[in-house]
Amino acid sequence: MPAKRILVIDDEKNLCTVIKACLENIGRWQVLVAESGSEGLNLAQTGNPDAILLDVMMPDIDGLALFDKLQANLATQKIPVILLTAKVQTVDLNKFSRLGVAGVISKPFDPLRLSDLVATTLGWQLST
Repeated sequence: MPAKRILVIDDEKNLCTVIKACLENIGRWQVLVAESGSEGLNLAQTGNPDAILLDVMMPDIDGLALFDKLQANLATQKIPVILLTAKVQTVDLNKFSRLGVAGVISKPFDPLRLSDLVATTLGWQLST
């Protein structure tokens, strides 16, 4: 079975590097990286990801607006989205859950546990 493909959309270049390394080395998944919302939207439509890790706060288009665009597009609306955010107040988490996202991972996170968090959220098995 081919490796799952995850699209990471986050404007923090160093964080993208860490996430990519963790998901590839621990999760054994293929990782696509977009450092802007517009680049992420394009990759979501062309890269055939199995899931998307989406930063909530980005300068060009915020993650929630991008999530709306993904949901409005037939090519991307069924891709599960996990939000990456520092906004973990109960009111924010309630708002996120009403959107229909697959889950929320709060920043900062333990890079060594990231693959487990993603797999648990999406119901995937980690390769051994």
